Amino acid sequence: MKEGTSFRDTGNKEGRTLVFIHGLGLNKYVWQWQLPVLEKTFRLISYDLWGHGLSADPIEEPSLSVFVAQLNDLMDELGVGRATLVGFSLGGMIARRAAQDMPERVERLILLNTAHKRTPEAQSAIEARAMQAKSEGSKATVEAALLRWFTDRYRAHNSEKMDMVRRWVLANKKEIYHKNYMVLAKGVDEIVAPSRPITCPALVLTADEDYGNGPEMSKAIAKEIEGARLVILRGLRHMALMEDPEAVNQSILDFLQNSV
Repeated sequence: MKEGTSFRDTGNKEGRTLVFIHGLGLNKYVWQWQLPVLEKTFRLISYDLWGHGLSADPIEEPSLSVFVAQLNDLMDELGVGRATLVGFSLGGMIARRAAQDMPERVERLILLNTAHKRTPEAQSAIEARAMQAKSEGSKATVEAALLRWFTDRYRAHNSEKMDMVRRWVLANKKEIYHKNYMVLAKGVDEIVAPSRPITCPALVLTADEDYGNGPEMSKAIAKEIEGARLVILRGLRHMALMEDPEAVNQSILDFLQNSV
C-alpha cells in the first residue's frame, strides 16, 4: 500500500515497466489473465483506483485528473520514470488523460475497450445508469453490465467467473461508486480532440460486439493518435481481456515487440 493505493509490483524488475489501469467497479485482479504472459520480460504494476478494491476512497471529487494524480504519485513512490500504460475502459480514459498531462512519463499506450465521444442517446443512457447507481448502488447496474460485458455463450458456461465479477462490482461503496461512474460518463469530454495531440506509440483495441465502446469509437481514438495500431476482435464484447485473453494478449505482445 502506497499513500492509500493498493498495488502489485511483479515481473522482471530489470525490464521496461507496464502499468495496468482497470475499469469502473473492478480492481487490479482483472489483469490476472494478462500478467503471466508478460512477467518474464516486463516489470508489471497493477493497482486499485481510488474507491475500488483495497485502495482508499478519493479525498476529493473523482475526475480523470484526480486518477492521473494517483497514477503519477504511485509512479513516483515506486521509482518509475516512464512506463507503458495499459488501460481498460475507464482505465483507458485515465491513460489518455495521463498522456496529455504528463507525456514525458508515458512511453506507450495500450487502450482496451475504451470510450470516445458518444451519441446523444448513448450519453443519456450512461448518465442514467450513473444516477441509478447513486440511488441504488452497484446492485442496480451489475446484472445489465454482465450482459453488456460478456457474450451469451460465455456467461452460460462460466457461472463461477460471473459470480467473481459480480462480487467485484458489488463490493463498491454506494456513496463512491456513482461518483466514479460519472467520471466514466462525463470524463470523455476531456480527452476527445486534445489540444496537445498524443504522440507516443499506441495500440487501440476493442471487440465488434462491445456496444458501449465499440469499433467506431476505437477508430476515432486511433485517428487522433498518429500511427496508432487499431485491432478489432470478432465475436467478443467488453470484457474480451477475460473472455478471450489469448487474443488480447497476442495483440498486446505484437504491439510491444514492434513498437519503439
